[in-house]
Amino acid sequence: MPTRSMPDKIREAAVAARGFMPTNEGDALWVAAQEASADVPGLAYLEIGSYCGKSTVWLGAAAQANATVLFALDHHRGSEENQAGWEHHDADLVDPRIGRLDTLPTFRDTIYHAGLDDSVVAVVGDSPTVGRFWKTPLAFLFIDGGHGSEPAHRDYETWTPHIAAGGTLCIHDVFPDPADGGRPPYEIYLRALDDGFVERRAVGSLRVLTR
Repeated sequence: MPTRSMPDKIREAAVAARGFMPTNEGDALWVAAQEASADVPGLAYLEIGSYCGKSTVWLGAAAQANATVLFALDHHRGSEENQAGWEHHDADLVDPRIGRLDTLPTFRDTIYHAGLDDSVVAVVGDSPTVGRFWKTPLAFLFIDGGHGSEPAHRDYETWTPHIAAGGTLCIHDVFPDPADGGRPPYEIYLRALDDGFVERRAVGSLRVLTR
């Protein structure tokens, strides 16, 4: 396990940021990204699904500590569960000019106030569209995008081939018991095991695996 600890000021920014990442799982992301840079030095990180930047701060801090870059990919229009009428809708994030969710301004504020503009690159776009043109190998991949069956499996199929040998895959919202949450993240976790990824640890709903 890495001995370096996350800078207190940045961790405080992560804990305070808007989003759904439990603190213990965010801390586990920091550790997993640190380990990824030790196992596969010099390669970038990629996050699928950034929302308002909460998890991005933990990962961006690890990228900063290891002199690499976190690419944070999100279309910033929100997943299905973020839309009006759904449980996780936040009306404050709706752009009144167009009547649609827009989390990008909040995301940028989160990253700026955490002091991570030099280590986090926002990639604003649709995951499969960006994925068609992606060529960069990754030390670390975090999948936390759309949790419906099609987007979750598509993200797995699109992005896991870019993880370098020895690199790390993290999947969020993995619930073995259907009563606790949706199935697709759990399904892609099982696919990863079938594809030869080795589970490194589980922290809450976060699964950390190594290629």
